[in-house]
Amino acid sequence: MGHRITTQARGRGGPTYRAPSHRYKAELKHIGDDTQKITGTVIDIEHDPARNAPIALVKLDDGKKVYMLVTEGLGLGDVVTWAAAGEIRNGNTFTLGNIPTGTYICNIEARPNDGGKFVRSTGVQAVVVDKAEDRVGIRMPSGKTKWFNARCRATIGIVAGGGRVEKPFVKAGNKYHKMHNTAANWPRVRGVAMNVIDHPFGGGGHQHPGRPKTIARGTSPGRTVGHVAARKTGKSRK
Repeated sequence: MGHRITTQARGRGGPTYRAPSHRYKAELKHIGDDTQKITGTVIDIEHDPARNAPIALVKLDDGKKVYMLVTEGLGLGDVVTWAAAGEIRNGNTFTLGNIPTGTYICNIEARPNDGGKFVRSTGVQAVVVDKAEDRVGIRMPSGKTKWFNARCRATIGIVAGGGRVEKPFVKAGNKYHKMHNTAANWPRVRGVAMNVIDHPFGGGGHQHPGRPKTIARGTSPGRTVGHVAARKTGKSRK
């Protein structure tokens, strides 16, 4: 019996593979629902350990304070609105059915009033491209068009913090602190570089898998490595 491989350790769970959610400032969700109109003023721009994009502290008209995802150009003193419809201005959140075609949007809800699920990373945006009855077509950052319920809400604008991935880490220490703040397994050691007791691909006179890399989906957890349930492998020859 060999040692537990990384796949097994991640499945079992534990502090090593758990995101440090106790340090996160807020769960950024659209407030209210598509039947309400809520207005607030941005009073601070802050860093959130949970994400790379900045977040804004908004003071609502009733005195409550909430956090929201910052869009490019949003600053202190700006007024933002959550409603079904209104002025198409950076930082406002409306239902997709009331956002004009060609508008850049972010933080899109998957279902009406779920708070926002899509397009939340730094510097990304989606575009409203089509409308049909109670559905709205959105061109996602991947380039694919996805259809949403017209009652789903989204924020006008592009997520702030664009260009983040263009800056190099320069040294390993910076990469360590970046990855330490997530649930990622880093550094990631290749299976062929391990000993035979530590991984199915380990051991041997030189680094090679020593067995087929295409694995069935129902294989035991200790063997679920390589190309799991691959439909095809190798170079595509057209």
